[in-house]
Amino acid sequence: MDSINTLFLLSGFLIALSILASRLSSLFGLPLLIIFLVLGMLAGEDGLLGIQFDNYSQAFIIGHLALAMILLDGGLRTRLKTFRVGFKPALSLATLGVFLTSGVVGAIAMWVFELSLLEGMLIGAIVGSTDAAAVFSMLRGQGISINERVGATLEIESGTNDPMAIFLTLLLIEILIGDFTTPLDSFFFFIQQFGLGIAVGLAGGWLTARMLSKVELAPALYSLLALAMGFSTFGLASVIGGSGFLAIYLCGLLIGNQPGRHIQHILPVHDGLAWLSQIGLFLVLGLLVTPHELLHYALPSLVIALGLIFIARPLAVLLTIKPFFKFRWREISFISWVGLRGAVPIVLAIFPVIGGVENATLYFNVAFVVVLLSLLIQGGTLSVMAKWMRVQVPQSVSPKQRGALGILQEQDYEMFVYKVENQSLDGQPIRLLKFPSGALISGLFRGKAMIHPKGNTTLKMGDVLCVISREEDLDSLNQLFNGEMQLRQVEAFFGAFVLNGDAMLKDVAKAYGLTMSARQEHLTLADFISRRVGGHAVVGDEVDWHGIHWVVNEVDGDTILKVGMRLYE
Repeated sequence: MDSINTLFLLSGFLIALSILASRLSSLFGLPLLIIFLVLGMLAGEDGLLGIQFDNYSQAFIIGHLALAMILLDGGLRTRLKTFRVGFKPALSLATLGVFLTSGVVGAIAMWVFELSLLEGMLIGAIVGSTDAAAVFSMLRGQGISINERVGATLEIESGTNDPMAIFLTLLLIEILIGDFTTPLDSFFFFIQQFGLGIAVGLAGGWLTARMLSKVELAPALYSLLALAMGFSTFGLASVIGGSGFLAIYLCGLLIGNQPGRHIQHILPVHDGLAWLSQIGLFLVLGLLVTPHELLHYALPSLVIALGLIFIARPLAVLLTIKPFFKFRWREISFISWVGLRGAVPIVLAIFPVIGGVENATLYFNVAFVVVLLSLLIQGGTLSVMAKWMRVQVPQSVSPKQRGALGILQEQDYEMFVYKVENQSLDGQPIRLLKFPSGALISGLFRGKAMIHPKGNTTLKMGDVLCVISREEDLDSLNQLFNGEMQLRQVEAFFGAFVLNGDAMLKDVAKAYGLTMSARQEHLTLADFISRRVGGHAVVGDEVDWHGIHWVVNEVDGDTILKVGMRLYE
């Protein structure tokens, strides 16, 4: 009984301490995962609490559960519309990119540790996948927003490259222990893992999404049903020989993109579960490692980490993206730098231990050091690199709170809560504000008093408005409530003048005294910019023409709606 009580005490204390310590990430720019790992190490056998934990089997089970939960949440939050600009390059990175990264790192590991080809490749496969979820949590915490092309590519890559790294790791382990002897065995293993993983994931996601949208449940049960069906999909795919991780990501993707009021009940709960999974996983991995053993592997692991960061990842990004897709060099450079390693490599490093591979301790300690260094070097400089590579776009005001009303099954109305922080709105009567036609102010709070708003009610700085509207009006509402600082940032980024995308290029050239070729006379401004950027324009894309930056200001799908004009500085 005492051991159970001690487990509750220590686990509760460590999780609470991890949550409170997460504030250090936003205050000092430290990667969250570093904080969780260090706390686990401090609690371990060489740390302050001296907890003895070396059960790789338990860590393996915890790692599987946590990764499944994290991938399910990642799928839930990935919008299919981001596939417009990010799917093809992300898929290239998640497949060929992982192969190239693993190969280069494997070659370096062979040289550093004097390993065989297969053993070196196993180290490369273990550290082959990225953890972009950590990247986005850091960027959001520091108020940095990156353009859709880069963001979508990284987001989709992080959800789809784990299965490839897991496949390579399992394949190499099977070859090392002698279960696979011919290339044909490897080929069938690949088809089985990905074919069955995709089939089960899509089927499970479609079934779950339909079920959630049709069945009437208590609000708290929607998230539990989504979790249960996600884990069932993971389990079914794994039992029949497919990739459970790919299946659960696809399942979450289909659930998250099925419109319905169930989403509002699922996302907040799964956000908390994903955080708990990350905290628990990294605490366990921190407990599992023995810090004094890491010192023996520190120097050679540093060489592997630097090779991964400065050679393998940039080379993989360059070869799998630049020849086939229209990415600018600064975007390529940022994607290369964001090859951040996280939980997956350390969990994969447990596989050789469980599989009985020779020198299994080597793989685990090297993976741990590489992840630690990646988080410190790359994770600690993300905001600086985002600004240096100019992949940022101005962050717009967003609602302080939002939530669906739960009245309509699809296209439901939501309550958006905004605070008046824009000086230009101070003293403005409500009737003069350009609200979307379907929006309604349901309440206005001034201090601790609620005011029933009327057309002649004037706004004051600090007022809080509750607006009922639909999601399609969100951009217009955000623009209305943009503060002075945001407006200045937007103007500095896009320029003081904004033109419609459907303006004829010849008219723009005539108005501003610009020259153009005869072949361009039939083009609109949107067509001209779209051709220059490769056909999938995103907000923030720039084209330099006649001493002016023409900056994409607003898009709808692949159609450019507005273009800003910014003079050279």
